[in-house]
Amino acid sequence: MSLLKIKNLSVQFARSGQPAFDAVRNVSFQISQGETLALVGESGSGKSVTAHSILGLLPYPSAMHPSGSILFEGNELLNRTEKFLKKFRGNEIGMIFQEPMTALNPLHSIEKQISEVLYVHRNLSRQAATNRVIELLDLVGFKEGTSRLSALPHQLSGGQRQRVMIAMALACEPKLLIADEPTTALDVTIQAGIIKLLKQLQQQFKMGLLLISHDLNMVSQIADRIAVMRHGQIVEIGSADEILKKPTHPYTQALVAAEPSGDPAPLAANAPQILTACDIKVTFTSKASFFTRTASSVQAVNGISFSLSEGETLGIVGESGSGKSTLAYALLRLVESTGTIVFMGNELHHLAFKQMRGFRARMQIVFQDPFSSLNPRLSVGQIVAEGLTVHQKNLTSAEIEAAVIRSLQEVGLPEEIRFRYPHEFSGGQRQRISIARALILKPKLLVLDEPTSALDRSIQAEVIELLRNLQKRHKLSYLFISHDLKVVRAMSHRILVMRQGQLVELGTADQIINNPQTDYAKALKRAAFEFV
Repeated sequence: MSLLKIKNLSVQFARSGQPAFDAVRNVSFQISQGETLALVGESGSGKSVTAHSILGLLPYPSAMHPSGSILFEGNELLNRTEKFLKKFRGNEIGMIFQEPMTALNPLHSIEKQISEVLYVHRNLSRQAATNRVIELLDLVGFKEGTSRLSALPHQLSGGQRQRVMIAMALACEPKLLIADEPTTALDVTIQAGIIKLLKQLQQQFKMGLLLISHDLNMVSQIADRIAVMRHGQIVEIGSADEILKKPTHPYTQALVAAEPSGDPAPLAANAPQILTACDIKVTFTSKASFFTRTASSVQAVNGISFSLSEGETLGIVGESGSGKSTLAYALLRLVESTGTIVFMGNELHHLAFKQMRGFRARMQIVFQDPFSSLNPRLSVGQIVAEGLTVHQKNLTSAEIEAAVIRSLQEVGLPEEIRFRYPHEFSGGQRQRISIARALILKPKLLVLDEPTSALDRSIQAEVIELLRNLQKRHKLSYLFISHDLKVVRAMSHRILVMRQGQLVELGTADQIINNPQTDYAKALKRAAFEFV
């Protein structure tokens, strides 16, 4: 008998004054004990909605299930009461959520949060619960967990938070584990460790595993079977080998073929230098307070030097907290730093805030999360035009609108979307809007801070191709920050590897990817291309 059997599941969201929206339509699959089924597909395909329906965790009061059945060991879970589902949540079925920082309570210690499920389902004493929490933290590889029981989520790294989430999900040794994008926000070395851990724990507890992901490289390492979803339906399902090596559906074929590939356009032989950085240092100092009697400082960036030519992309890679983004912000004069920054022949460090404004238009940035970086109260047209209204105040309304239209068309968006708002667009479309906002000022340097990490694989490929075309057309220079070495290789002429604020290795993309010299660069390569 199957551990989990879903048959003809449909999910609708009611909309005021409009027909109900079909988020999931007639989805069917099953999972056996010890088996891993991966649900893959683009954002909005219905993967998470399907998974959250299993435990009645859809956060939308308008959600309805017009048809279907969800059987767990013969028990019907669909449309059951909270009291009934409570017996299964965290007990028989565990769940790892996509973003541990938002899934964990910011006001409670990790001990309290892991203990909660033990109090509810195992009725343990406080000491017994604490002992079990220590066992679980050790089980998931959080070796220093014993000394961090009182830590709050914000005091942990991304990998540590994810391990806490896994410990919570495994506390009662569930028969089925649902993992919703468990590695999306993590660095490649930490991703590899988490997937290896999940495989070991699955074998140890003989769990069924429902894995939701858009990372086919990771899925290929852990899944027994793969179900491909698009527009709320499963378009193809089969063994991992069948889906990844011999896909039959056109969408699956496109998904598999969307591996980041290709190279940036070659540099011109006489390309001038756009940016030179020499001995850049950034120190963050915390002041003494009632709780911390002494001040402390952290060297976030420690003596980084490099140059960047016109039309060149320098990829900056490293684990979380290595100083990648801080270095970029220092070069844009967005954080205080020491050293020398020369941009287009001008030394920037001695310039006052008002003097820097003249260079801001030529130094633009595209942030990691295109949703939070776009003002939800402004239309797309207003967002894209915002820079022009600051830097080119002599333009007429008609000239600004014409510039907005040209910028949107350059990134492959129709002009009529300028009247709509950010929430009406997909992640890939929002990232194109962010790029259009930066391009409208005709910059020479563009900082791209994890611009594809929140995007699905097929959308990633589109954005990479767009960025390469724009670079070739406008001779743009990029600082490309990412933890995805495959994407960095497809974008970069050279790669700078950072760790703990220091430059570990710098060379051409071929040198760093094919023949890394340092142990850390070798570990990054193994994690990205060999995985586990």
